[in-house]
Amino acid sequence: MAGNRAVAYMGPGKVEVMDIGYPDLVLRDGPGVNPLNVGRKCDHGVILKVVTTNICGSDQHMVRGRTTAPAGLVLGHEITGEVIEVGRDVEFIKKGDLVSVPFNIACGRCRSCKERNTHICENVNPDRPGSAYGYVDMGGWVGGQSEYVMVPYADFQLLKFPDKDQAMEKIKDLTMLSDIFPTGYHGAVSAGVKPGSTVYIAGAGPVGLAAAHSAQLLGAAVVIVGDLNGERLAQARSFGCETVNLREHSDLGEQIDQILGIPEVDCAVDCVGFEASAHGANAIEAPATVLNSIMQVTRAGGRLGIPGLYVTGDPGGIDEDAKIGTLRVRLGLGWAKAHTFVTGQTPVMQYHRDLMKAILSGKAQIAKAVNATVISLDEAPMGYEEFDKGVARKYVIDPHGLVK
Repeated sequence: MAGNRAVAYMGPGKVEVMDIGYPDLVLRDGPGVNPLNVGRKCDHGVILKVVTTNICGSDQHMVRGRTTAPAGLVLGHEITGEVIEVGRDVEFIKKGDLVSVPFNIACGRCRSCKERNTHICENVNPDRPGSAYGYVDMGGWVGGQSEYVMVPYADFQLLKFPDKDQAMEKIKDLTMLSDIFPTGYHGAVSAGVKPGSTVYIAGAGPVGLAAAHSAQLLGAAVVIVGDLNGERLAQARSFGCETVNLREHSDLGEQIDQILGIPEVDCAVDCVGFEASAHGANAIEAPATVLNSIMQVTRAGGRLGIPGLYVTGDPGGIDEDAKIGTLRVRLGLGWAKAHTFVTGQTPVMQYHRDLMKAILSGKAQIAKAVNATVISLDEAPMGYEEFDKGVARKYVIDPHGLVK
């Protein structure tokens, strides 16, 4: 039997590449596995040989020690792979298929799944609706920053690429379908972006860049990206975005006014989440900053897409409220302006097929937008370290050296 190496969280600031067991079609006990999920049979699942798996900002929250993730948790929820084994109950997915795996784990049978809300599946996480691979408090499904991984509910979840050779030619784009591209797109759709919209994107990390590219695909007239990191803002400008540097100029409305002639936008997207910083040269962490600032600059009646991650447990929170996800949000401002808020995980399956077609047709250039950079499995710790420093790259791990 083949071995299996994977990237694991070992404590704040530390990840290691380690040997783990080769997967089978049962969810075994291990770090972070919910006791009620131990021994769960997955004859409806498949084993994948991982072709690409990406480092995500959500992983980085765990690696920084900002969640309750246990040491030894295998990371990785952005997975693309080749099917090498199918369970006895799998009917339509075949060995040899090249597939994208939605980061949401969804059964296809519960009320939420039947209503296309696969991000809040009711049957995969005993603690609460919603689950993901390799993530804290999400049921304990083993992550995919590895050589091989088990994926349950294969017939329902997996997106098969129609032509393997064509897919491998565009694999750096297609690997973004498991999370980052649908997440950015969902943020833009949730914000109501349409032809002619003016849009503010908070955060120029990979999800923010994906949201900005998505806003362009949806026909936005002007996309403004804000961040404190000059290198990431330069990446946003590389594909046609306007930018505001909130470290150099703390007044967001004033900077938007200089671009648009008015200090407000039609809609906004929060791609930062709970580790937000206040604005200015010497600003400290202030987790409600982005939520409050996007309410300030979005016009009355506008919509706010909030794919940025907010958690219920943050050991590194700045105060006791922040440690349980209670933030000083100016809800009265949002109420007064009749804003619509859309939060939560992204229901990847609502978007990934259409976005796949946009990539294969050449309409979407997501790898270029996020500066996709391929590394080996052994280079993953370096990737985490560089990503934590704010490098303007989206790291794509290639465990088997299959990417040209």
